[in-house]
Amino acid sequence: MTDSGNPGPALFKLISLADFGDAEGLQANAGAAMRLALEAAGSHDGPVVLDIPLGTYHFYPEHAVRAAYHITNTASEVENPDVTKTVALLMKGLCRLTLEGNGSLFVIHGKQTMLLLDGCADIEIRNLRFDYAVPTVTEMTVERRGEHELDVCVHPDSHYELEDGRLTWVGEGWRFREGPVQHCDLVQNATWRMEDWPSRAKRIEEIGSRRLRFHFGEEPVPHVSPGMTVQMRDGIRDQVGVLILECERIRLIGMGLHFMHGLGIVGQFSADLTFADLDVTPRPETGRTVAGFADFIHCSGCRGRVSITDSRFAGAHDDAVNVHGTYLRIVGQPAPDQVRVRFMHPQTYGFRAFFPGDEIAFVDARGLASYAFGRIAAVKMLDPRELLLTLEQPAPASIGDYDVIENVTWTPEIVIERNHFARIPTRGILVSSPRKTVIEGNRFERMNMSAVLVASDANSWYESGAVADVRIAGNQFIDCGGEEHPVIRIAPENEPSVPDVPDVPVHRNIRIEDNRFRTAHAMLLSARSTEGLAFCRNDILLAVKAGSKDGLYSGGVFHRQYPDGLFKLERCSGVTMADNSVGFMVAPTDE
Repeated sequence: MTDSGNPGPALFKLISLADFGDAEGLQANAGAAMRLALEAAGSHDGPVVLDIPLGTYHFYPEHAVRAAYHITNTASEVENPDVTKTVALLMKGLCRLTLEGNGSLFVIHGKQTMLLLDGCADIEIRNLRFDYAVPTVTEMTVERRGEHELDVCVHPDSHYELEDGRLTWVGEGWRFREGPVQHCDLVQNATWRMEDWPSRAKRIEEIGSRRLRFHFGEEPVPHVSPGMTVQMRDGIRDQVGVLILECERIRLIGMGLHFMHGLGIVGQFSADLTFADLDVTPRPETGRTVAGFADFIHCSGCRGRVSITDSRFAGAHDDAVNVHGTYLRIVGQPAPDQVRVRFMHPQTYGFRAFFPGDEIAFVDARGLASYAFGRIAAVKMLDPRELLLTLEQPAPASIGDYDVIENVTWTPEIVIERNHFARIPTRGILVSSPRKTVIEGNRFERMNMSAVLVASDANSWYESGAVADVRIAGNQFIDCGGEEHPVIRIAPENEPSVPDVPDVPVHRNIRIEDNRFRTAHAMLLSARSTEGLAFCRNDILLAVKAGSKDGLYSGGVFHRQYPDGLFKLERCSGVTMADNSVGFMVAPTDE
């Protein structure tokens, strides 16, 4: 037999899940059979195709693998002291495996990490869909907004208990009362964060089957219109959707990821990750609006190429895509060729962030400029927060009190093309890599914050680092951002005003070309500390009020080449703005 997925003929072994049980038993409870099938695949020396006959398969926690994994950007020791993950499908140390789903649906019960790849290489997972039986984000639709009360209808997949006028959301092995809240308007295809108003209701009563009335007494009723969906979750990222850890050449193709608990797909210190034709949206037949508990794709400390193409992302509770590294603070120097470093953000710690042979940069934490480089000879983890790095040469003598180290070996080339982003409450794409980054041909629809953010900081999230080659081209930005959130934001968190901190650019060579912007109230571009910034050949459509006196549009005449308020540039050099076109559409009045 030949494997048509690889260039040239190659022999492979075909294994079917049907070999490990009868169809009815497999679909009712597939966890144990899948584990046996993966073990069989791992015992073969050559390429293997594990075939899943078309069907719906259920996975329960009692048949899952439990193992400890520290995962970036998830939960602190206080939020979640036990880092044990409940893993529905664990692939550990597997090579040259294709998992063919044939359109099958894997239904996850309880809180589980749906798929975990640990130390794998040359894996392709395709044509397979995942969903939760009872999502950990609950949903209810507003039916009526009164003067002192609010009536809602609870989604059939969201379950609750009422006791003494208090509401508790309950699921398979979990329950919560308070947590983050979002509103979703399907007509506008938009989602945004709100205060936790359900928890401040004075009393809640059941007024019909799955229908609740929230009483607010003399307190103001929340501003939510009938027809809108209200989403709630508990806020603790104790699992993830998919973890790809210390792997190489992993491909997720044609997959449906219709709900993920915790952080979504996480690539952590892995090389060459390909995500193509993903459907990261709720299944239409469920009537849900949420597909993700947090970010959809989050890559930290990866290298090679991270490619995200031809995919659909809608219904998150945080950013759609975030690709970055991690700064670790230098907290000691026990020897001239040694530095002790520490994970600083509460939700990121415990994993291997350096390997012998890696190149590192010493970075001024205030100015974010790299001032020296070195190479690692040995790594020792002292505890989950601190590591001892032994270098091939002595460390620089000029290390500052708060300086940090960036692993520049584990930084990827990034390609994000032809994707659709909608119903995202925060940012569409965050990128921070010194290697070539291309964001092209995407459609960003009503991101509540910036559609694209290029940050870098060594004081809050500690997400590195400086970019040197970014092209944002041929995209559509539809009503993204707002008064406080530019459509595209370049915002390194440096402090050049501090004495003795050199005022040098953090980011370089960012080109924003041939895009289409439609906006009514958002700045198009805010940039700081950037050298070599181009904004060229973009089509801009501004929604303005007829006869307005704000300097944008008056009497049908556009008075300035670039209107006040559309651009904000701070400490930028080598800026080019040329051949952009501006048009207008009359927006509805406030009355």
